[in-house]
Amino acid sequence: MPADRSALGAFLRSRRDRLTPAQAGIDAFPGPRRVPGLRKEELAWLAGLSADHYSRLEQGRQHTVTDEVVEALARALRLDEVETRHLRDLAAPARRRTTTWEAPQRPDPGLLRVLATLDHVPALVLGRRSEVLAVNALLPAVVGAEVQPGTVFARWLLRDPRARERIATWADFAAAAVGALRYEVGRHPDDRRLADLVAELRAADPDVARWWDDHGVTDRTSVAKRVVHPVTGPLSFAIEALVGPHDPEQRLVVYTVEPDSPTARAMPLLAAWSAECAVELRPR
Repeated sequence: MPADRSALGAFLRSRRDRLTPAQAGIDAFPGPRRVPGLRKEELAWLAGLSADHYSRLEQGRQHTVTDEVVEALARALRLDEVETRHLRDLAAPARRRTTTWEAPQRPDPGLLRVLATLDHVPALVLGRRSEVLAVNALLPAVVGAEVQPGTVFARWLLRDPRARERIATWADFAAAAVGALRYEVGRHPDDRRLADLVAELRAADPDVARWWDDHGVTDRTSVAKRVVHPVTGPLSFAIEALVGPHDPEQRLVVYTVEPDSPTARAMPLLAAWSAECAVELRPR
């Protein structure tokens, strides 16, 4: 079975298993149930497909998947917008899914100009495979690690024990990061370096393996993050990710704060503390 069609079948099964007939708004078909969610026949009926057609999709034997079928399955499975885009990526023909990324990534100049103006909140530019392309001074001061250009942010988040200690909402944030990796794999299934990164992270942590096997996908532009900082105390951020206009694989990630909040008032203190630490560590 081709790898892309295997992924399509696995995603369909995972979404089918999580949706009961009652949640789908239908009466369960008669007979003993061997699955936690919808049966294949029930989902096929909901989507307006024959049971054989749907079985071929889930088994990877249906090589052509039309946009109409994708939309029908998305409606039947009650997928959200991100899940629907992921399903469309998995169903796309192989010729539309080839990845040719070999050249080193360079941060978008426009995103760098915006980053340069954000000296009052933590911010960074992320590229393919969650690689850090640029970072401002406040970001390392907040997360407690030298997250510099060239760092794979997902590797730091999921493998560095200090990330679990510093981020109070680590489990939610980490699960979202795994979902973002799966979303990227769906868009670029031929990216070997991305596949190797996922394999490394899955092997290193059972939580990551479990989140990956859940087939959840995320492409969040806004997520909450709470940090336990040893100097300023608790910090609360809303993480906003903005896609660059020239390169959709790059994002400016900004740790926004509520005006006049304790976190906003702590930022100048944290910036001064970070600067003092840099001076003390500078070679004499």
